[in-house]
Amino acid sequence: MTYTMTQTPRGTEDFLPRDAERKRWVEETLRNLFWRWGYREIVTPTMEFYDAVSAGDAAGLARNLYRFFEREGDILALRPDMTTPIARVVATRLRGAAKPIRLCYHANVFRYAEPQAGRRREFYQSGVELVGSSSPLADAEVIALAVEALKAVGLKNFLVDIGHVDYFDGILQNSGLSAEQRRNLRTALLKKDYVALEELTAAYNLSQDDRELLLSLPHLRGGREVLHNAAERAKNPISQRAISNLTAIYDALEAFGLTDWVQVDLGMIKDIEYYTGMVLEAYTADMGFAIGTGGRYDNLIQQFGYWCPATGFALGIERIMLVLSRQGAWSAGPNLRILCLGLAQRPHLAWQTAERLRGQGFSVELAVDDLEEDKGLRYAAANGFRWVIKPVTEDRLLVWTEAVGWREEELERFPAALKGGGFGG
Repeated sequence: MTYTMTQTPRGTEDFLPRDAERKRWVEETLRNLFWRWGYREIVTPTMEFYDAVSAGDAAGLARNLYRFFEREGDILALRPDMTTPIARVVATRLRGAAKPIRLCYHANVFRYAEPQAGRRREFYQSGVELVGSSSPLADAEVIALAVEALKAVGLKNFLVDIGHVDYFDGILQNSGLSAEQRRNLRTALLKKDYVALEELTAAYNLSQDDRELLLSLPHLRGGREVLHNAAERAKNPISQRAISNLTAIYDALEAFGLTDWVQVDLGMIKDIEYYTGMVLEAYTADMGFAIGTGGRYDNLIQQFGYWCPATGFALGIERIMLVLSRQGAWSAGPNLRILCLGLAQRPHLAWQTAERLRGQGFSVELAVDDLEEDKGLRYAAANGFRWVIKPVTEDRLLVWTEAVGWREEELERFPAALKGGGFGG
């Protein structure tokens, strides 16, 4: 494929100022929420040793890694997620810390994939990991936090689907099928290829009960009634324990008052192999991909020499941004950007006024070019300034808004009036 120096590599993108501000707003909203729930931020290297980031995942993330050699000959990889690096940190740096440990992150990750809307090769995630607890309440907490996170950024009409890897695995445990046959069934469910699922179950030597249960998995979606139905149909102890665990999680979510945003989905299959229990995916009708994903991974940290249970989730920042745009749900928020004219004529006064407003939380841009008022207004309109000011004295200034035009105001009352929506702005 040909390229030029003016292009970015496929699957990567520039964030121009407006999108960069929106990205930062989403991340800061999530950062503040996670902090209020007791999660402390962790930062890990962008590149890791290949063996580390492929640990515990023979067929999932490993096949989509960006790998390269460093000069000493070691194989490195760009991190494909944050869960595995955090597992490494827990095993090597936080082994003696009091449990449970609550960690959060905001980072770019890299996976080789065919780029399209909502899917990039470099993308950004915000997420949490609750490490050191096997309790269903720990799983319920991360699900609840995922719901609250999506509400906090303003998403509408979303659902967090929850399932359990052992329900499907339990059906196949004593089925007598070969490893390849099991993989074929898993792939059909993962790809939601229900025609292939029906053909495979007909071709394989399955009991009538197992065949009917496998074919019913895509339809086992809903609320508490799905758990009752699944419990009655499960004939093996592994699937029964999975439903018992998922029921305890659902009970907690019901107590939290969050079941309107949660749906049980026992047909959910993950392509990342380190999950061991509850799994989750967040969806909205405005996006063809999951906007969030996660689950329990009790054996991943053991790959680094220390067994420790853990659960968590990650949210896709660009996908959230895309959905917010499609839903027309971006919060305009207070526009605190001001263009200040008059620097060329009265530099000390303009500088002093700008600094005073900056100290009160406003973004003030000084017009370094000698802009006349009409040119200044055109510049302001083109660059998203809501107000234009021109200092008259140390205590008074001219203020322009689209609704009112120019008027003279006292500098002392200007900040409060702007934040309160005064001056017709």
